[in-house]
Amino acid sequence: MTNIGILGAGQLGRMLALAGYPLGHRFRFLDPASDSPAGLLADHLALGYADTSALEQFANGLDVVTYEFENVPVEAARHLEKFVPVYPPSLALEKAQDRFVEKSFFQELGIPTPKFTIDLNSSFSFPAVLKTRRMGYDGKGQSIVHSQAEVAAEKAVDCILEEFVSFDRELSIIAVRNKSGETKFYPLIENHHRDGILRLSLVIGNVSAELQAQAEEYATRVMSALNYVGVLTIEFFEKDGQLLANEMAPRVHNSGHWTIEGAITSQFENQVRAVCDAPLGSTNPLGVCAMVNLVGTLPDETSILKIEGAHLHLYDKAPRPKRKLGHITLVEKDVATLNEKLDEIRKLYAEF
Repeated sequence: MTNIGILGAGQLGRMLALAGYPLGHRFRFLDPASDSPAGLLADHLALGYADTSALEQFANGLDVVTYEFENVPVEAARHLEKFVPVYPPSLALEKAQDRFVEKSFFQELGIPTPKFTIDLNSSFSFPAVLKTRRMGYDGKGQSIVHSQAEVAAEKAVDCILEEFVSFDRELSIIAVRNKSGETKFYPLIENHHRDGILRLSLVIGNVSAELQAQAEEYATRVMSALNYVGVLTIEFFEKDGQLLANEMAPRVHNSGHWTIEGAITSQFENQVRAVCDAPLGSTNPLGVCAMVNLVGTLPDETSILKIEGAHLHLYDKAPRPKRKLGHITLVEKDVATLNEKLDEIRKLYAEF
């Protein structure tokens, strides 16, 4: 049994605990929000990340600490490292929290990215994407600009300007590495977004071996450079058969929720295994898979459950616009059947 602390008590933390309990582990959460989705599953300290006494109270009796989102203050992770191992390491948080630092890090490792600059007065090809360097997610903190005048009109502070990529599709790789250095990869995931929010992820065998190998090589470079332990996700643009790294998340990821029913070992179980330095589980898919995000509103639960093979996951969160409230996964033997089930969901759920 390992006592595992998780920074953040949202739906990802909830799913980590659900994956870890069958392995005999125990959990404790630290999250300032008293009504977080994981609060029903384990001890939950509703205290701030900047409170060093709260961090020390949280760490007492834990064997290891991990986190479920990448905006945990780096200082909090570093303070905890004085008392208990923290995985992934705080350096991974530092690299992922600032888009300029992140893309510079990719380039240092020879991983291609879209062009970018933090000199907002420099000449740049338009259209471009103006993003805040920190705290942006699910489409927040970014806008498309078409001229230098539009950049100036935004009155942007602490931002990065990135090349607008007319990509062929968006893909993500989910990798996992334990303390002993054992590393495994899930198949590349095809992702579909609307309003900057992930709506659909697919694992349907439509990615070449060459592209998979390219993604695995880039993820390996990142993990090696950071002495990484845990699940790592890198989001890519595919353009003309090549991958451009967009961003990384040092945690379990929304695009990997299909693994709960769709892989031999879910990303959540493998995260728990990795931070406990246990052997990693197989990442092989059990069929062709899809994950549908439930955003803003929920479909009729009974109607979804009537769809054979549909697995409904709800996060115990109050509905509000653009909020992730749950997801549905499907695992089928062939793409035609999978598409039939997705069409059934579309008829029942307008947000999809």
